[in-house]
Amino acid sequence: MDFEAPPEHALIRSTASDIAEEYGPEYWREREQAGEFAADFWDELGDAGFHGLLIPEEYGGADMGLQEMGLAMETLCAEGCGMAGTWYLVVTAGMAAVALRESGTEAQKETYLPDIAAGDRIFSFAITEPEAGTNTLNVGTRADRDGDGFVLNGKKAWITFADRADDMILVTRTTPKEEVATPTQGLTLFLVDMDDPGIEVSPIEKHAINYSKSCEVFIEDVRVPAEAALGEVDEGWWHLVKTLNPERVGFAAAATGIAELAASKAVDYANEREVFDAPIGTHQAVSFPITEAYTGVETARLMRQKAAWLFDQGEDCGYEANVAKAAAVEAGIDAVYHAMQAFGGWGYATEYDIERWWREINLTRLAPVTQQMAYNHIATEMGFPRSY
Repeated sequence: MDFEAPPEHALIRSTASDIAEEYGPEYWREREQAGEFAADFWDELGDAGFHGLLIPEEYGGADMGLQEMGLAMETLCAEGCGMAGTWYLVVTAGMAAVALRESGTEAQKETYLPDIAAGDRIFSFAITEPEAGTNTLNVGTRADRDGDGFVLNGKKAWITFADRADDMILVTRTTPKEEVATPTQGLTLFLVDMDDPGIEVSPIEKHAINYSKSCEVFIEDVRVPAEAALGEVDEGWWHLVKTLNPERVGFAAAATGIAELAASKAVDYANEREVFDAPIGTHQAVSFPITEAYTGVETARLMRQKAAWLFDQGEDCGYEANVAKAAAVEAGIDAVYHAMQAFGGWGYATEYDIERWWREINLTRLAPVTQQMAYNHIATEMGFPRSY
């Protein structure tokens, strides 16, 4: 394996570092406390070309890959943005861009991809439902044929950016589960205009990441034309799968990035803070737990890079993406926990930011897939009987 990074990686890293320096911990502390969307940060990502990393050049993008996107996300997170470094890229520039690039018609690509690349269009991606939860095949949102189009009805939950998105990729069931040969059949993705009067959005009060709303979305009698289908009707599962591995890779980048950020702050603090006439970092009870966790962070980073490389080669990377996500989350949470402990009582103070990173990284245990479901996938690949 060649571990020498290409020149464009150095440029992505330096650009992300510059952005994170401008939009650092104090900026995100203020956005979090105010519950404000960071529109200027979003625009900065567009100016840097990050929204278009996964979009082909003919649609205004950089025509790069998931390796580059993961690097941008991790660097933004690690250099001061925390979870926002992934959060503001993963849904539109990641999932929606990949879905349109891989499954969209030429007309759909021409309509949406240039705007995404420029940062001028925000997508939400509506998968999760209150009853179905992790079992996407049980979605209850319906798309019923009506003449030359479809009528959509249903409810989604925890939909990021739904409060301000221009468009939504909606996961629906077009054929009832009991009428198909396998549960993966009968799903269809639709491109939906969020301005439709049949769509109602209600933000959910939550523990962290309040610089972005996560919402319930109610869809009532929303009519869309047949050409709003993204990919083939009834084959939506396979189009959806193409977006799930990039999402897992993105959250792995978030976990390693936040861990690196928290650990670096803890190291600085441990070198400065003196107790009993010595810096607290001289005590192995402080340094070793962070160091041990960080070895796992470094290892998870390599698996994320492998998963991204496989994805960029057009190879299956489901196993690697789940391993990367699971390993990054476990090591990352451990690193942030011990970094917070190094600060003692000050780790609980908002002014040091580490309590916010603790809240942020704990989301990665639950999304985009729970650790339990990631381990289920890994167990099946190892040869254990399927449990779901």
